[in-house]
Amino acid sequence: MKLDNTDKRLLNMVQTEFPIVSQPYADMARRLNISEEEVIRRLKRLMDEGIIRRLGGVFDSRKLGYRGTLCGMKVPAERVDEVAEVVNRYPGVTHNYLREHEYNMWFTVLADSPEKLDKIINEIKEKTGIKDILNLPAERFFKVMVNFELDGV
Repeated sequence: MKLDNTDKRLLNMVQTEFPIVSQPYADMARRLNISEEEVIRRLKRLMDEGIIRRLGGVFDSRKLGYRGTLCGMKVPAERVDEVAEVVNRYPGVTHNYLREHEYNMWFTVLADSPEKLDKIINEIKEKTGIKDILNLPAERFFKVMVNFELDGV
C-alpha cells in the first residue's frame, strides 16, 4: 500500500498528537485540511490494511490498581488455535503471541489483585489441561515509547 503525505501526517498525528477533545476526528481534519469523514475513512483503510493494529489509549495499569504477569505455555502445535481461543477470552489478556521455543505461547494478563491473576491462570490450566505455565509477575515497569516518524511530511 502506498501512503500519501496526508496518510503520513495522519499516522504521525495519531501516534503523538491525538487530540483529547469531544470531536477528535474533526480536530484532526481541521489540522489536515480534509473532512472528518475523510479522516475516518483513511483510518479505517489503514486499519484494514494492517498498518494500524490498534487505535486507543494507553493507561498506566499500576496506577489504576492492576497487577500484571507474563505467562509462557508449552502448547502442542495442533492445539495452538484452541488454546489461544481460551486464553484470549479473558478481558485482562493484553498480548498473546507464539515463539519458537519449548514454551511457545506467551501472553500477558492484568487483574486488580494477585489473587485474581492466580485465579485466571488456574482457570486457563483447568480449561486447557496444560499445567505447565510459567508465571513471571512484573517486578519493575519499563515503558518504551516507540513512534514511527514518517518521512515526507
